[in-house]
Amino acid sequence: MLILIFLSALLIFALAYRFYGRFLEKQYGIDDSRKTPAHTDYDGVDRVPAHAAILLGHHFSSIAGAGPIVGPIIAALAFGWAPALLWILLGAILIGGVHDFSALVASIRHKARSIAEIAKEYVSPLAYKLFLTFIWLCLVYVITVFTDLTSATFVGDGGVATSSLLFMVLAIGFGLSVYRFKLPVWLASLIFVPMVFVVVWLGQQIPIRAEQMPLCFGNDPAKTWDLILLCYCFVASVTPVWILLQPRDYLSSYLLYASVLGGLVGILGGGFVLQYPAFIAWSNPKIGALVPMLFITVACGACSGFHSVVASGTSSKQISKESDARVVGYGGMLIEGLVAVIALTTVIMLSTGDPLTKKTPLEVYGSGMSRFLSVVGIPANIGFSFGLLALSTFILTTLDTTTRLGRYIVEEFFNCRGKAARYVATLATLAAPAVLVLITLKDAQGNPIPAWKIIWPVFGATNQLLAGLALLVIVMWLKKSGRNVFFALLPMIFMVVMTVWSLVLLLGQYGLSVIGIIAGVLLALAVLVIMESIRTYRKGADQLHGHRV
Repeated sequence: MLILIFLSALLIFALAYRFYGRFLEKQYGIDDSRKTPAHTDYDGVDRVPAHAAILLGHHFSSIAGAGPIVGPIIAALAFGWAPALLWILLGAILIGGVHDFSALVASIRHKARSIAEIAKEYVSPLAYKLFLTFIWLCLVYVITVFTDLTSATFVGDGGVATSSLLFMVLAIGFGLSVYRFKLPVWLASLIFVPMVFVVVWLGQQIPIRAEQMPLCFGNDPAKTWDLILLCYCFVASVTPVWILLQPRDYLSSYLLYASVLGGLVGILGGGFVLQYPAFIAWSNPKIGALVPMLFITVACGACSGFHSVVASGTSSKQISKESDARVVGYGGMLIEGLVAVIALTTVIMLSTGDPLTKKTPLEVYGSGMSRFLSVVGIPANIGFSFGLLALSTFILTTLDTTTRLGRYIVEEFFNCRGKAARYVATLATLAAPAVLVLITLKDAQGNPIPAWKIIWPVFGATNQLLAGLALLVIVMWLKKSGRNVFFALLPMIFMVVMTVWSLVLLLGQYGLSVIGIIAGVLLALAVLVIMESIRTYRKGADQLHGHRV
């Protein structure tokens, strides 16, 4: 049964890419004779044309993060695996993939401008400012959650920390080889990709243990790692994309591909049986009702507003030709859906009484990968470390991309450019996450609790609502352009309704706590953007100003 679930998902995604992906291309009139912004506005720092494989690696690694792994595991443990699987399949194909592809094409057609800048053109200047604020806050939550998750992983497994640091060195070497020494991508890949897996093994031989860390911020090694990670984010944000961002994301994509392959081999050859219930209940005491909370809990495995920020923030500035948008945008989302399905299988093969069902999603995933890889003779500790390193690598690539995107947003909002603005905007983006991860947060009972656990519920709702708002902007553009809007309109309505509903529930549940206040602010911003869009839509197409297709 486990084999059937995975192979069915793989086939469904392949058919969707072949047929629905082609349908989307026709809707947008994809044409390689149009020069992309990476060529017309080349600057050597942010706008640099990339090989399709490298760009897919960057885009996929940036959007994946922990979302498609943590979210499905939480949802499956709470509601059963069947609702999560159904939403992953339908969401990724009909909503998430449409959202990602559309955001990427829209940005390419508008000189690689962000989704917020496109909102300025098709909605109003007020919507533009509101959208920028909403996106920036969403990015702050992403940085906070993923920094905290990564530091916890590094403290728990020092080998993963060592491997991650060595991996950065490899990425810089790959970037220099391809862009400075003009080594062909295939040859550089042949040299550096095997070294990625050597680094996995080497990390376990020379782990950086918690007791070896210089202690600060209350003698907590996790806080030290938080500070180191934030410093890394700063450096990654201000350096040219070809030095670290592109090569790191490209190499890390092979870890994702390897994890997919490892999952496939383990599922096909491991003889693992389906044990966890397909359905548990319509409501969970910790999460809430299945509808709407399933749709924000699964998060990036089915749809994510963060993807539109990546697509219109970095990927659109590096895409070499329009036809690459199908591979990068739609294909990247479907691969992420497949990662979510694999994460789901690590729950499916657990019994309800298994102690792992009480553990963190990171431990569930790492344990599942170790069981899959044991099928080909890889020791359990190496398999577990590989699973955690792959997950940490996904998170780190999301962290550096998110910080760069936050820098773009600040520069846009204040209309400032240049080297000094680059540094100041990056510091402004990292300031709030630094405060949230370095202080000690407590739950309602006064017990210390990791920052990611506090932020995750509102992060999921914010992320999915951002997808709905991005689709709203795309619908406005399509309407003005005289194109079919229904393939984007229906997903937009669904996402907006479900996420506004969930934010209202969170606001009622948490009141004036940190989560409640954040939910209230985001809900207010979203409602203002929606109202502004409705007002503009009612004016009629003849009153929309200065559109450019």
